[in-house]
Amino acid sequence: MADYMDLIKETIVMLLSLIFYWLKAIVLTFVPTSLQAKNISGETVLVTGAGSGIGRLMAVRFAELGCRLILWDIDSKGNEETARQCKSVGASARTYTVDLSKRDDIYRVASQVKQDTGDVDILVNNAGIVTGKKFYIIVAPDNMIAKNIVSNTLDSKIYFWMCKAFLPGMMERNHGHIVNIASSAGLLGVNGLCDYCASKFGAVGFDESLRFELEMLGKDGVHTTAVCPFYISTGMFEGCKTRVPWLLPILEPDFAANRIIDAVLCNQKVIILPRSLYFFMGLKGIIPTKVLSILCLYFGASNSMDEFKGRVVKQE
Repeated sequence: MADYMDLIKETIVMLLSLIFYWLKAIVLTFVPTSLQAKNISGETVLVTGAGSGIGRLMAVRFAELGCRLILWDIDSKGNEETARQCKSVGASARTYTVDLSKRDDIYRVASQVKQDTGDVDILVNNAGIVTGKKFYIIVAPDNMIAKNIVSNTLDSKIYFWMCKAFLPGMMERNHGHIVNIASSAGLLGVNGLCDYCASKFGAVGFDESLRFELEMLGKDGVHTTAVCPFYISTGMFEGCKTRVPWLLPILEPDFAANRIIDAVLCNQKVIILPRSLYFFMGLKGIIPTKVLSILCLYFGASNSMDEFKGRVVKQE
């Protein structure tokens, strides 16, 4: 009888909690970001893939907010240009040349960062590449598939290595934020992006599992944010198209960077861009798979990579 009463109590508490947090989420949707934002001035931010694209834009935005920047990229020249832009707004910025496909390189440079600047407060896992070839899993060389998966997280466990290097310090202080740049392709498979989707699904799953683990350990001061945008016009997805730009637009890099930073400031757990994708992702879970396929074809998602060019990727 006592067990039965405990179950009833737990159920009531659970239902009240569901109602409270659901209403809280609805209210916060209409509250301006400026009223929710935390102050990150003076915090140390590490951005991987900072030498170009969305990584550079995020780094500069963090610099404008008064953060100290740690910039990682395999492209030393691009990385130095990002540092120059960060310093132009009065921020401190250090650059490190890192090959994220090499675990030892990550640990070596992470150790150097800790000696140079101390603990990292915000870690932005951003670096990645994309190939965009149909039947990629069949036609591509094994070493190229491995390289792409390495760059995008899955088999190499880059996110694991980065977190292993910097998360313990965050947990010890119960203070920090990990941003995992994934993709809407990590929520819905896309024709022509087999390897990319596989890796980004892995990134989304990694972020969600890590968030639950931190919650169970009571580390409420350490936050994670999974970022799932549609195509961003940074050059990585050059040639991609959208059939209904008013509903699914190719995102402008500045817009995407600003929305990601806003999500960090508000401790938002998952951000999907554009907002219209929230509807489609919710729909995915309740409609038949064939209906989903028809909708993807109609809205152009299944043909969005037909004219893909992207950045030239050197095959080894």
